[in-house]
Amino acid sequence: MCEASFSRTEGACHGRDILAVQDTTVTRSNGVGGDYLHAMIAVDAQDGAVLGALDATFCERDTGQRATRHARAFEDKESYRWLAATERAGQIAGAARMTMVADREADIYNLFARRPDHVDLIVRANHNRTLKGGDKMADRIAAMPRLGVTLLTVPAIPGRTARAAKLSIRFGQITIQPPKRMKKAALTPVILNYIDLREETPPEGIKPIHWRLLTTYKIADVSDALDVAERYAKRWKIEDLFRTMKRKGFNIEALRIKNSAPRNRLIVACMIAATIVMQMVAERDGGVRLRPLTDAFDVDDQPLLEALNTDLEGQTDRQKNPHPKGSLAFATWVCARLGGWTGYYGKPGPIVILSGWTEFQSIKHGTHHGTHLAKSLTQKVTQDV
Repeated sequence: MCEASFSRTEGACHGRDILAVQDTTVTRSNGVGGDYLHAMIAVDAQDGAVLGALDATFCERDTGQRATRHARAFEDKESYRWLAATERAGQIAGAARMTMVADREADIYNLFARRPDHVDLIVRANHNRTLKGGDKMADRIAAMPRLGVTLLTVPAIPGRTARAAKLSIRFGQITIQPPKRMKKAALTPVILNYIDLREETPPEGIKPIHWRLLTTYKIADVSDALDVAERYAKRWKIEDLFRTMKRKGFNIEALRIKNSAPRNRLIVACMIAATIVMQMVAERDGGVRLRPLTDAFDVDDQPLLEALNTDLEGQTDRQKNPHPKGSLAFATWVCARLGGWTGYYGKPGPIVILSGWTEFQSIKHGTHHGTHLAKSLTQKVTQDV
């Protein structure tokens, strides 16, 4: 299952500027730790389209391990998963550019020092690291002149209205020193670039926005800095994935399977299905840049999709599939209709599309099983004759 899905995603990456977005989410909490899924998805850097899942690993967190974390080799630590997934992204052939994007948890010296040369990094800073010269990163950046400003629209959420935020922009190059505990390893300093976006005058009572990004991208001007910030902002696609997997969709937190092996297999299946649902929701209107159905479906699925489309289309224009055959938008329309959407009353949502995709998989399985059974019976009759 994983091999087929990840292979399809790798194919979709060919020739594209790819963001390999990583993050970790809890799948089962026990109060002091629990089970976690570390996922990586491919996102098109130009239009933000989710191309599919690239990697999935599981880990268990135990608070008792913190006391020995400095004594263990990096490969034996849970944090090694960030580098392992980055190396996995580096093995994907055919992408025009590959960039690993992650939040603060990936601010790891070993990741910066050991990442594959052909994989760029954009990581939100978490630690106030010591720089070459002995000063601290936060002090160095704060002392740098403001090089520009930009306006950011902060979207509304429950309890907060939308607003416009004015952010100052600072960028430059820094050389971070290895952590003191790693000096015996004879590691060399790492040169990175930073982009610091800070809201200097937030409204009264509002927490100011502050992004400090570390990257391997070259930053020559404000335009370059904003390009990196826009790429980092697409990291939220993986947050949408986790929401789809949880209470907004598959509700994996409600699983009561005690054995970790079958539970994790089901969670991975949900992750793969959730990425496909996200892809289809994004394509429900078609658009200028139509994506091929092979970004989310097998090439052999097209005849079945077209056959189902013929049965599902109605007499009115709204009940006709407006998208070209072979496109992901065409397949999305079919799944939406299978999920109960009539073509009227708004756009099909993720739950409807998920229901239709599940129905399509059932039909596909039944068709395959029926074809296989018919061949077996034919062979048996031939042998008997």
